[in-house]
Parts: sequence; C-alpha cells; structure tokens
Amino acid sequence: MTLNQLRYFVAITDAGLNITLAAEQVHATQPGLSRQIKRLEDELGFLLFGRKGRSLTALTAAGEQVLVHSRRMLDEAANIHALAANQRGERRGRLTIITTHTQARYVLPTAIAATRREFPAVSIRLQPSAESEILARLARRGDELAIISTSGAVPGAGIAVPLFRWRRVVLAGKDHPLGQRRKAPTLRALSALPIVSYESSRRPESSLRRAFDAAGLPLQLAMTAHDADLIKTYVRAGLGIGILAEMAVAPEDTDLQVLPAPAALPECITWAVLPRGRVLRNFTLRLLGLLAPQIDPTDVRRVVAGNAEPAWPAPPAWQELRHATA
Repeated sequence: MTLNQLRYFVAITDAGLNITLAAEQVHATQPGLSRQIKRLEDELGFLLFGRKGRSLTALTAAGEQVLVHSRRMLDEAANIHALAANQRGERRGRLTIITTHTQARYVLPTAIAATRREFPAVSIRLQPSAESEILARLARRGDELAIISTSGAVPGAGIAVPLFRWRRVVLAGKDHPLGQRRKAPTLRALSALPIVSYESSRRPESSLRRAFDAAGLPLQLAMTAHDADLIKTYVRAGLGIGILAEMAVAPEDTDLQVLPAPAALPECITWAVLPRGRVLRNFTLRLLGLLAPQIDPTDVRRVVAGNAEPAWPAPPAWQELRHATA
C-alpha cells in the first residue's frame, strides 16, 4: 500500500467515481490509475468499489471505511510535508482558496497580490463557489482555506476565524425614484419592488428572506445571481432594485444610486475557515494577516493545531478595515 494508491482512491471518490476526471486531477493516466486501484484491492483482499462492466457504481461498505482512514493518512502526510517546508523556510507551495464571487472579486485581490509579492513561488488557486457549496468542498477536498460570510452565525465546519463585519446596500438606477430620498428605504418600501440579489436569497435560511418574513412582508425576487457584477448589470438594465454586499460597490459604479439597507437586515461577518488539525504554511498565515491585521498568526496556528481554544478579537467593520489597510 502506498500513499499514491490512497490518493488515487480518494480522487476517484471525490470525482464522483469518474476515473477520467480523477486521473486529470492527480496528473495520472487513466490506465495507470485503474491499475493502482486494482493492486490496492488485491493487497487489501476486498473490493473498494462496486462495478458494472468497466464502470464504477458505488463504494463498497469496506471501501467507505477505507476512505475515512485514507483521508486521515493523506492529511497527516500533508501535515508532515508542511511542517518540514516551514522548518526549512521554504517559500514555494500551493494554496487553494474556496470562496464566493464577491469575496474573490472585491476583497481578496489586494491581499493575494501582496502575498504573491512576498512569496512569488507560491501558486494560489482561487475557486469561486456558491455559498451553499463552500464548506462541503472544504470538508470533502481538504483544501487549505475557505472564506465565507454569515449573518453572525459561526460556520459549522473547521476552525472559523472572524475577519471583518459588513452590511448590505441597496442599489437603484440613477433615475429611480427610490434614490431621490437619499436615505435607507424601509423593508415595506422594498417589499413593493422587484429585487435583484444573491442566489442564496432563495434559500429559506437566508437572512434577507428571514428579515422580510419576520416583518410579514413579501420578498419579490426578480432575479438572483452568484456574481455581484451580474446583480449590478441587471439593476442597470432596469430589472429591479439591487441588494448586495457593501464591498461590491466599486468606484466605477457612479451610474448607480447607493443607499444604506434597512436596519432590519442584519450585519454579516466574513470568516476564514480552516481544516482542523492542519499544519498551516507560512504563506497562508501571511494572507490571513493581510485580510485581518487584528488576528495574531501564532494564535491561528495554535487553535488550528488543537493546542488552544479560540479567543479571537472582535472583527472590525469593513469600512474601518479598508481605511486602515489603504
């Protein structure tokens, strides 16, 4: 049994039993991958996958158990490599970040660019994803860092580090009567208008939807999108009033009216979520420090390793943080 065989086994599982896709992900040939899985099964003395012809149909009961231990072994092997790289002062490696389109477009660019200047040999892979998928991908794939927002609730997977607080804003076209008042509209006023917002607003647990439900008012979603830029595009097209994160308002959006959101819409927190028990590379801690200077990287390393309980400082507001790091 080798680590490569276990890596191939996990890759096939994560690729939905698609051997071709798994081979691409681990940079192996399809015949070579299949051959290694067959050797692993021969050594173990039982099948890891059910089969129908040449196709894999499901993990066997024994395969499910082997998968749990395989992930654990691969995680520990990765930890040893990370520890050794840190001890050697190695400045190369790879960091995968799973996050939303808004964070990827409006929050991360400056911090990633600064990290790359300090660690030019580090390859950073950014994977914008739907909010509902981010934590599941972190748990399933073992990627090093997820960045996600919630309306105050602590994310339930991994170690969650609060980075900053933010509020929503309301966007309207320049000629829309809503913007003439120059103050936050009420929920009742918004309930009478078609709304363009994030895809997550369709979910029952959405804080936007819950705010309208609590007030006994309808939320008229004309359109939803994962991408804040698409929301702004359709507000410009006259499809409705936009509700989106304050970070997503850019200097070039001068053709839109930006209003505070109603106070009934709760404040949100952006979190960095890290897998438990992970040995963090120095460049990962540097990126977190750039995103949230109030966080002590030594505390992050100790909490993630399981050597301390979280006691994070209160996260600053986005506007405070942006002005402090400008």
